[in-house]
Amino acid sequence: MNTPLRRVGMAMMVMILLLLGNATWVQVINADEWRKNPYNRRVLLDEYARKRGLIIAADGTTIADVKETTDRLKFLRTYSNGPAYAPVTGYLSVTYGTSGMERAENDLLNGSDDRLFARRISALITGRDPVGGNVQLTLQPKVQQVAYDQLTAKGFTGSVVAIKPETGEILAMASTPSYDPNLLASHDAGEQATAWKQLNAEGSNDPLVNRATQALYPAGSTLKVIVAAGALADGKNKDTQYTAAGTIKLPNTQTDLPNFNGTPCGPGQTVSMETALAKSCNTAFGEMAGQLGANKLRRQAEKFGFNDPGLKVPLPVETSTLGAIPDEAALYQTGIGQRDVQITPLENAVVAATIANGGKRMQPYLVSKILGPDLKGIEDTEPDEVETAMSKDNAAALRDMMIQSEINTGGQGIGVQVASKTGTAEHGNDPLKTKPHAWYIAFAPAQKPEIAIAVIVEDGGDRGLGATGGKVAAPIGRAVMNAYLAGR
Repeated sequence: MNTPLRRVGMAMMVMILLLLGNATWVQVINADEWRKNPYNRRVLLDEYARKRGLIIAADGTTIADVKETTDRLKFLRTYSNGPAYAPVTGYLSVTYGTSGMERAENDLLNGSDDRLFARRISALITGRDPVGGNVQLTLQPKVQQVAYDQLTAKGFTGSVVAIKPETGEILAMASTPSYDPNLLASHDAGEQATAWKQLNAEGSNDPLVNRATQALYPAGSTLKVIVAAGALADGKNKDTQYTAAGTIKLPNTQTDLPNFNGTPCGPGQTVSMETALAKSCNTAFGEMAGQLGANKLRRQAEKFGFNDPGLKVPLPVETSTLGAIPDEAALYQTGIGQRDVQITPLENAVVAATIANGGKRMQPYLVSKILGPDLKGIEDTEPDEVETAMSKDNAAALRDMMIQSEINTGGQGIGVQVASKTGTAEHGNDPLKTKPHAWYIAFAPAQKPEIAIAVIVEDGGDRGLGATGGKVAAPIGRAVMNAYLAGR
């Protein structure tokens, strides 16, 4: 054989090996990933031929159901009170795939999960049609509805997350603006396409985004509870004194770090940690963070859940971070929740719940039970303690300071004692001319907490540049806590 033919033969052999390798990769090694791809329409069409499992709220209310049809897809997914739950349930669409819990628990809902293997074999032997398993969530319908209504009543863009501190159960997870998943679940391709176009149109404000888990915000003054926790762990106490000045210079710069409106925190030169937290004094907390140091502050934040890529509920969650802290000036800014600090509403609810739980951080979760097609239990979620973020005594001291913070913002209007911290988070290229985000984190009853909450209202809500966490977000948080405590 001459040289050119050998080269052609070798080239063909290499190409055949590459083709076999690629086919093996796609059909064997990576097959499961392709099968689970939400845009794999062949798999979706196959799934539509069998009855999908239900998504159920904590009280047994069905929030994602199915009904039989006469068209070729056989079963139609339906969502009761869709917009209130859509950020959690997501959607099931033959055109646009899945999202939310529909994606996270797709194998169970469509009946292919290994936990349903015996039931699939039984259906095969008896000739019955295969049926999906069911998912029961931790969401409390009354609490979820109040959270959604509070945000939508004034057309706010934002999120509410409520957690049971002792267990980590997510009692409410609302995000606005929301959408009606029934439109995307429709068997009418034109109706689906119209809804998709509207939801993704410029100016729609991302209704498909679950802001509770997928959006990151500057924490503002809510981060001060973590700074205070670090200071307490470092040997300080509620009476430790810090500057009361209305404005200070950031270290090694000519840049001012002011309190709100540049107001001093007290009549003297210094103020206690307790008063500094109650009045949310930026200058005191900048100094506190400076004394604590970047490494200790970062470690304390991580104990509360920052930089934790495993925080899944099981919806994927963006990772909260303090960001870079290159120098002391940046440390002061980080200490008041600004600079490069980024946090999700879920993580801020975890922070409040951890303090409420005596310093023990619990893994938050949305799935309460896995149920078979016959609604009999297969698996219950057990509470999981992740780590101890602070000592019980320090958590109690911080709780007492947060009680004073609630009093300072005019709270205590829900019949029980509340511990809280507000935040007014600057953002944008020109923060002083950009409407701030309004935060509120809290738990109640303060002495024996049953609910912890985080509320974010984007861009000042209805207060514009004059917005504060106390004016905009706090009333929402109190209403949601009251809805849960009134029915307990």
